[in-house]
Amino acid sequence: MDSIKSHAYEVYLEELAEASLRQHVAKSNYSKIFVLVDENTKKYCLPLLQEKMRGEVPVDGIFEIESGEENKHIQTCMLVWEWLSDQGADRKSLLINLGGGVLTDLGGFVASTFKRGIHFINIPTTLLSMVDASVGGKTGVDLGVLKNQIGVINQPQMVLVIPEFLHTLDQRQRTSGFAEMLKHGLIKDETYWKSLRETNDYGNAATIQKSISIKNEVVTEDPTEQNIRKILNFGHTLGHAIESYFLENPNKKSLLHGEAIAVGMILEGYLSHKLKGLSALSLQEIKETFLKHFEKVEFEPEDITAIVELLKYDKKNSHGDINFVLLQSIGKAVTDIKVPENLFAESFAYYKES
Repeated sequence: MDSIKSHAYEVYLEELAEASLRQHVAKSNYSKIFVLVDENTKKYCLPLLQEKMRGEVPVDGIFEIESGEENKHIQTCMLVWEWLSDQGADRKSLLINLGGGVLTDLGGFVASTFKRGIHFINIPTTLLSMVDASVGGKTGVDLGVLKNQIGVINQPQMVLVIPEFLHTLDQRQRTSGFAEMLKHGLIKDETYWKSLRETNDYGNAATIQKSISIKNEVVTEDPTEQNIRKILNFGHTLGHAIESYFLENPNKKSLLHGEAIAVGMILEGYLSHKLKGLSALSLQEIKETFLKHFEKVEFEPEDITAIVELLKYDKKNSHGDINFVLLQSIGKAVTDIKVPENLFAESFAYYKES
């Protein structure tokens, strides 16, 4: 299986990933190599990685953080920075981030800012991080419950995708990643969207490679999100607000990223129908597809009010305007769309309909 070339690094899959890591370390003369894990990847993924490396990647230290979006904040970064300093890390050190999107986002930010930047490699271990979080160079942490407010765009040395790690996940985590794969079809490739609608085997290497290729194509064209890269945010304006609201509300069960984004894509599909001409048939297809894979979430009127209020903190906002990515048709997205506030309640009403 061929690697996927970005403008600054490559994504390697399966056996090519293992060989590429060994070769990179052998030629790079790093002063020290560190691995960042959480309690889950330390138990389930680190032994498999060490077995594959056959002792050819010498590790000088392993640091464990707590898993979960609620730990993706600057205080966790402080712990890792202090540990790296205590371990004698210098500007020629390497940080390997072994985990899901929370860990690769945070680990990339830690590496990008420690001593003004050290090399890092992402090894995503969840489907979501394989097809989304580890690709594109976005690093960062949350500010309170507001997602990804602090961070930089900085590229890893490489991204290594080893699908065997998916066997360590429960079904809910695997399905969460599927939401982003469906999004890739909706914004860029109708044929891919249709193929995903027909399958439940979305964890295979070929499908993962296709999703990474779509995202990489967009990111390579617009690495700093000035134009076309914004289309990757479809479903995320309302989806991130929903995710943040459920995270901060003790009376609500927290949603995984993909679960919140799935709701966001139905809501923003409705907005697309009202504002950009997405057909009623396509809108219904989007709704049916996501509800086939994701349980419907209940929203009370006060929930909707609070979620809409959170929209003003979205990173894509400019000059006080809330900017949306919407669909003209399946496979064709448009950016920087202003949405009348009365349509938010309508979109939630559409979502609630059986």
